[in-house]
Order: sequence, then structure tokens, then C-alpha cells
Amino acid sequence: MAFASCTFIFFLLLLPLLAIAQTDGRVAVGASLTAAHNASPWLSTSGDFAFGFHPTDNEDLFLLSIWFDKIPGKTVVWYAHEDGNPVLVPEGSKIVLNAENGLLLSNARGELVWKSAVARADVAYGVMNDTGNFAIKSRNSDMLWESFAHPTDTLLPAQIMKINGQLFSRQKENNFSRGRFLLSLRENGDLVLNIVNLPTNLVYDGDGPYYNSHTSDPANESNSGNQLIFNESGDVYVLRRNGQRSLLGTGSTLPTPREDFYQRATLDFDGVFAQYYYPKINTGNDSWSTVWYQPENICLRVGGLGSGACGFNSICSLNENGRPTCNCPPGFSFLDPNDNYGSCERDGELDCHEDGQISKEDLYDIEVLPDTNWPTSDYERYGTNYDEQDCKTSCLNDCFCVVAIYGGGSCWMKKLPLSNGRKNSSDKSKAFIKVPRGDRPPSFPNLREADDDKNKRNLIITGSVLLGTSVFVNLALIGALCLSFFFIYKKKLSKIDQGGLETNLRLFTYKELAEATNGFEEKLGRGAFGVVYKGTTRMSASGSRISIAVKKLDRVVTDGDKEFKTEINVIGRTHHKNLVQLLGICEEGEQRLLVYEFLSNGTLAEYLFGNRKPSWCQRTQIALGVARGLVYLHEECSTQIIHCDIKPQNILLDDNYDARISDFGLSKLLMMDQTQTKTAIRGTKGYVAPEWFRNLPVTVKVDVYSFGVLLLEIICCRRSVVDEEMGDEGNIILTYWAYDCYSEGKIDALVSEDMEVMNDTKSLERFLMVAFWCIQEDPCLRPSMRKVIQMLEGVVHVTVPPNPSPFSTIG
Repeated sequence: MAFASCTFIFFLLLLPLLAIAQTDGRVAVGASLTAAHNASPWLSTSGDFAFGFHPTDNEDLFLLSIWFDKIPGKTVVWYAHEDGNPVLVPEGSKIVLNAENGLLLSNARGELVWKSAVARADVAYGVMNDTGNFAIKSRNSDMLWESFAHPTDTLLPAQIMKINGQLFSRQKENNFSRGRFLLSLRENGDLVLNIVNLPTNLVYDGDGPYYNSHTSDPANESNSGNQLIFNESGDVYVLRRNGQRSLLGTGSTLPTPREDFYQRATLDFDGVFAQYYYPKINTGNDSWSTVWYQPENICLRVGGLGSGACGFNSICSLNENGRPTCNCPPGFSFLDPNDNYGSCERDGELDCHEDGQISKEDLYDIEVLPDTNWPTSDYERYGTNYDEQDCKTSCLNDCFCVVAIYGGGSCWMKKLPLSNGRKNSSDKSKAFIKVPRGDRPPSFPNLREADDDKNKRNLIITGSVLLGTSVFVNLALIGALCLSFFFIYKKKLSKIDQGGLETNLRLFTYKELAEATNGFEEKLGRGAFGVVYKGTTRMSASGSRISIAVKKLDRVVTDGDKEFKTEINVIGRTHHKNLVQLLGICEEGEQRLLVYEFLSNGTLAEYLFGNRKPSWCQRTQIALGVARGLVYLHEECSTQIIHCDIKPQNILLDDNYDARISDFGLSKLLMMDQTQTKTAIRGTKGYVAPEWFRNLPVTVKVDVYSFGVLLLEIICCRRSVVDEEMGDEGNIILTYWAYDCYSEGKIDALVSEDMEVMNDTKSLERFLMVAFWCIQEDPCLRPSMRKVIQMLEGVVHVTVPPNPSPFSTIG
């Protein structure tokens, strides 16, 4: 009897623990989770699926997600998002199930950053189902909200996607930012895959989707597609209105029994929509296996606008698994070495300078790539009787030609950027890639040191061959070698003493630069630091000439040789795709000249404020390019550089219209009176941050302020300050006018009702809010440039900014 009593009492004590262990995946109102490493999630009944905070590659940020919890790597199948852009939050953020609003996600400061839109304020509980669907239900068990109705890149068995439903890819396998590919079920019943322009999210559909289920029937609507269904048996199909099914994986089958495998259908970051399975019982060598994928060859199916399946200037080919692989052609390399699916850039510029003494055949070689084509980048086509040599010669002698495609007696000339590149064994055309001759690209090398090293190697080789003939000859040769080494090192030491530089910058003489610019004849422009002239010079061992921009500094402190050399050393060590490269310097007497690479598309001011308005896509990419360049200057180069003069005139555009920041690092060389520019227009100092005029410390936040003004100019395609006769009193100052329009809900006025921009109002609003955060009068409120990039790309949620100039008065 006593034993039975003890057993009963023990069972009563276990009841609370059993209730916790067997919750059927239910989540009570008021329950919460906090973002932290190794934090416990909400599990489904079987434990197959988890809902909680998933760490990202950035250890400081978490993603509210649903994932397969029993699979190594925790494959994510859903995450909180706004129009496909993930809501990333820092450690300490919190998700709460609220009785009125459903799921509420707040960051570590308690600010609401995302919520589930429940159907009505009647939340009774939430449940993490074994299907992978997190649902919020009412007291009557009605469905108020479910993750299945708001998919990201993945469908699960038992999930249905209705008309106008969408899946969007990630940017990379482990980068959850919205990618370039979109799967959608259209109103006409077709399931399609399209390329999307980033960051505007404009769908490229002019040339049609790159995959189409062809389940629409205009003649008989009852035969058109109505739903995309992934049933629990593992079949993925478009269900037509008349009940007929159109399978997506015809001829492909899952292993049996199907209930022994996890399944998912995912639009992958590479643009391929595929069904996968994974064994529930661990066999020791498990991974996701493919059942089927669409399209069968994405390299050949993607065309029209955009870069193609891979980035610009790249080549797409299929690997042994039928998935796209991207490679750069000869003479190119990936813009981002960590992104092998991104765009490629030229390793050096092609020279369009006409020099009758040097033939194009001496400057360039032709690399042949069989079965390769960029079908959408033509600008010229030559006859039907061309042979291969004619095609090669035509490209060599055309300074705009980057690659020529030869096939069937015709020759197509192509220039940058190259798009939709693909390699296809059934395509019998050949690609002739024009590459600079020799080991070095025509961009600047340190040739003088290279020649010295070559001389040393030749002396060593010659000496080793001849030594041993006689004692006298040996002694003579040893003496000659010693003298040679002495003169070589003396030459190098004198060079260092002359320039005092620790970088690989070339030291020009004033005479060299006068000849290179034809007596400083062609003026490109004048800035705060001096006049810029165009010139050409030989910069490689092959003797090829490149165009250069020579800046004569006429407003620097000429008696500060040490300071000048220190700053030039810092500038010379910088290297980033969004910075203009400094090639060399000249320092003779009071002459100070800087030699930069020449960028043919001029300044952003000329491009932005000209007669032809750049596209919204181009403007957003330019803004991101400037931001990335500033992140490098502020955080990534060995010595922090504050630019202090960010404006459209100091942003140059390369051949691909990518933004390149110029004049960085020169602010310390200016005479003191040049940093005191003042204006009486309503307290605004143009691009200059307010702290310049308040005796406050100048930090990198002055560049953030200037970038904010620049961003508004990029958005609106107008200058930050306009002449009074060209505008009314309310819109003379762009920063004030833009915020007034934003606060009054009249953002269409900022873009002159540009339909391309108005079709992407969410991006427009996000860019505007970022600009207003950047131009806050209080420097502490301005974000870092790294945070600016995350906000522009939609990786970090942008909160509504306060009035950026609450203390300004009309003056």
C-alpha cells in the first residue's frame, strides 16, 4: 500500500514534466524566445521542425526561421521577411506570441521590426506543425496566420501556392538577402521563372520567362492552372481548374517508402527550382539528393535583359549535376573573389589611343574559347564571307571590341558589359577574347623595380654560366657582379630617397607628364585640389599606352614634404573596385602632380544631371558602389581615411558605369582656409556636415552626412542646391524639400512621377529613409557606412527616421 502511494505521488510530480515534453507543438499566448547562440527553439511534436532564431554567417545577426532540426546544418525552409528581404536582428532580440497581433519581433532595443498580420485580434495559441508550418489559431481553431501562406524560397509537402503566389531565391547559398530569381504562379495559370533586377525587384519579362509550365489556356479558362501543390506523397504539380494535374518532375520518382524521407522543393540561389529528399534514418553519408530540377539547362534558357544565369562578363556552363557553374573568361576575374556566381571585371583597360608606331597585333593576343557565346551583346556584325582570321583582325583593330564571335561565316563584335554568357557543346561558334600581350595587364605595374629584378636575375645566370673558366676570369666576373649589384641597389636607394615612398607608385618626372599631356593641353576639369588634364603614357613592358588623368595640385601645403609623402603612401596602398586607382606621382620643387587611371564615362555629376536621366537600376547600383568604397576607406584599409569631400563631382564612372570614388585622402593636403567654406542658405553647408561649423570633432560621420546628401541627389536626379530662379522657395534645398515630401506622403514629386521608380516604391522609401538617417544633424544618430549598405540592400530593417534637421532655421 505504501509502495502504491509513493508511486502515485511520484506520477503526480512527473505530470508537469510530461506536459512540457508532450505539447503537440503548441505555443501559448505570451510565450517568447530570445535570440542567442544555442537558444532553445519551439519544436514540432516529432521534433522534425524547429521555429526560432537561426544564426547567420554574421555571428552578430540572427534570422527568425523554421528549419529541419534533425538534419546536420539545420536546413532553413522559411524566415521572417518583408517582400523577400530577410529581417535580421541582433542578439538579445525577442519574438513574442501576442493575443492581439500574433507574432511580434522586436530588436534588442525593444523596437518592433516585424509582425505576423493576423486576420483578427483573437489569438488563442500557436503551433509548430510536423509539416513545417507554423500556424496561429483562434479560440475556435480558425486559421489566423500560417507560414505556409508566406513562403520564402521553399515549399514543403502539404503546402499549396495559389495564384500570384511567389518564391524568391537567396543571393547566395548562405546569404538570405533576396536574390535575382523569382518563381510565380500567374493569373493566367502559368508557373514561370524570371530574372529580377536588384535592388529594384523589377521583373525582367520582356523576352519571356526562362521557364514556363505552359498551363494557361486562353481558349478554355477551366483548363488553366489554379494552384501549385506539393502533396504529402511527394508529387509537385500545377492543379488546373478542371482538376487535371501537370507534374513538374515527369519521369522522376522518389525512393520508397516515401515517408522515410524528408522532402522540400526549393528555388535555389542559382535560379534552378528543384525537388530534394533526405533520409530520416542516418546512414553516415547523407545529403540532400535531387529528384528533378527546372529548367533543364538554365545557361541556355536565360536571355534578354540582365546579366544572365551568371553575372556580367562571365560564362555559364552546366556541371555534372546539371547545375550552373560560372567562370570568368581570360583577362577577367571575379569582382568579388568570394562570389563565384557574380560578375567579372577586366584585369586591365583596353587602349583606344591611336599610335601608328605600334600595331594592335603587338599590343594584344587573341584567346580562343570554343562553343562559347554572349548572344545579347552585339554592336557590329561583319559579312557572310568572313573567315576566322578576318574576324580576329577586325576585333584587334576595333578598340571597342572585347570579344568577337565567329560562326557560319559571320563575325559579331561585342563590347562591355557582356551578358548572358554561356558554353554549349552544340553551339559551334568560337569566341575570340582580346587580351593584352605579355604577362602584365595594361593597368599600372611597378615596372622599374621589376626591370631591376630582371637585371639581377640575368647577371646571376650569366655569371653562373661563365664562372670556372679561369681564376683570373672568375675574379673579374665576381668583381663585375659586385659592381652591378652595387649600382642596382644604389639606384633603388636613390629612388627611395628621392620619393620617400613605401608603395609601388611610379615616380614621374615633370617633363614626362608634360609630354604625356601634350603640354597640359586637354583640361578635364578643376576641383578644390587643382586642375586635371588628360594624357597618355606607356605603362607596361610591352610598350602599350594607356590613358591617364594628371592632377596638378595647386592648393597644397608645399613646405610639408613629410606630410605629403605620408598621405601619398596611405593613398598608394589602397585598392578597391570602387576607388579610382592612383598610378604614380611627380614631386619636383614646388610641383606636386598625381597620376590616376582615366575613366572614360566622366563624373557622376555629368551623368546624373544631364539631359538623359539614368535608370533607377543604374542609380541604385551607383549608390551602393559609393557606399562600398566608403566602407573600405573607413574600415578596411590599413589607415583610416576620411574623405571630407564626397559629392557627385568626385565620383567617377568606369566603362561599366560602376562608381569609383576619387580625391580620397587629399583633404589633409589642403591649405587650412579651404576647409572653411560657408554658406548662408538656411544653415545648410551643401555637402558639409554641421559639425564642421560647430567646433565638434570631425569623424567618419562627416562622410556619412555627405553620402546622405549624395544619395538624395541620386534618387531625385537633381542638385542639392538649385538657383533661386530655377525653383520656388520650398525646393531650393534638396534635403529640406525631400523630407517635407516624405513626411507629407508626396514622394512621387521627388522622382517627377518616374514610372520605373514608382513601380518600386518600397525600395524608393527605403533609400529615402536611409538618406534621412545619414543627414541627421546629430552625428551619433548617423549609421556607419557598413550599416548603410545593409539598410540599402534590405538586409537590416530601416526604421522611420526623425526630422534630420530639427535645429535648423531659415537664414
